[in-house]
Amino acid sequence: MTQTTVSTIDEFTLLNMAQAVRRAGVLCAGLDLAVFDTMADGPADAETVAARLGVPPRGVRVLLRALAAIELLHTDGERFWLAPGVDRVLVKSSPGYFGDTLRLAVSRYEWEALGHLSDAVKRGGTVLDTNAETPEYPFWEDLARNPTPHTPLIADLLADTLAPWAAGRERLDILDVACGHGLYGYTVAQRSPQARVRSVDWANVLEYSRGHAERLGVLDRVELAPGDMFELPLGGPYDLSLITNVLHHFSAERAGDMLRRLAEATRPGGRIGIVAVTADGRDPASDPVPHLFAALMLAWTHEGESHALETYRDLLTANGFGEPQLHQMGGVPLRLLIAERI
Repeated sequence: MTQTTVSTIDEFTLLNMAQAVRRAGVLCAGLDLAVFDTMADGPADAETVAARLGVPPRGVRVLLRALAAIELLHTDGERFWLAPGVDRVLVKSSPGYFGDTLRLAVSRYEWEALGHLSDAVKRGGTVLDTNAETPEYPFWEDLARNPTPHTPLIADLLADTLAPWAAGRERLDILDVACGHGLYGYTVAQRSPQARVRSVDWANVLEYSRGHAERLGVLDRVELAPGDMFELPLGGPYDLSLITNVLHHFSAERAGDMLRRLAEATRPGGRIGIVAVTADGRDPASDPVPHLFAALMLAWTHEGESHALETYRDLLTANGFGEPQLHQMGGVPLRLLIAERI
């Protein structure tokens, strides 16, 4: 196995690593208080910004200096203004506003879970009473409301990959379990007028799925089915079953149970689409996302992890599907697996 060459780790490197939480906290405070929106019109001193926000000047002065320290603001010592590019990504009125995605990436739910990581290591799973597996967990509302920037890219990849197969079908029945925002199934339906989608998730999440279906113009072809994907009758048979960004919340055995349910609900010759963060055997330093994600799963779930590509292959072939085809995009940590129901 190829080892990644890194510079020697010293005390200052470790301190900078440990202080990342402070940078994230300062960024989140700036977003929560709409500091960037308040300063969009040009330079202002702390007292002026505080008056606009309706809060005491002392706290604003500390926050503005901290935002300048992480180079989101510039200052001449008295006045502060947005660093170049900040207006495009952190001002809410901008078409390129990225703040909601950033706020999700440093969600308090993840912070709480990772704050108990050492305890999770000792237990071998989450110590949180309320966690990512809790029914109607509020975090999934946030994710359904604000899909990550990678989501539409992989949704388009899914639709493009399936297009030749879907084009020849008079009807395309789609089951999307733990659908969240629903964009994977709805993007396929948007490309295929003959498609009908059954979206399964918790009732609080489906409120946001509905909004995305309406925005994409497919709501009249969508059935929203609230419930637990392991317990709700799935119906069928379907031509396409989707399970995206969810199997890593469970052990391989539990993921296999779900795939078996989906095989029973999918027509022979149909397809299954899986989207997941996967590990592929490379040195963790050269592919850090799945390993950091696995640490989050350890702290946030009972038995979840970033399953290896080989594990997904074995689970699919053991539970009614053929060898999966891997599809991915450079720079996107999500992998798409598509397999035929045999």
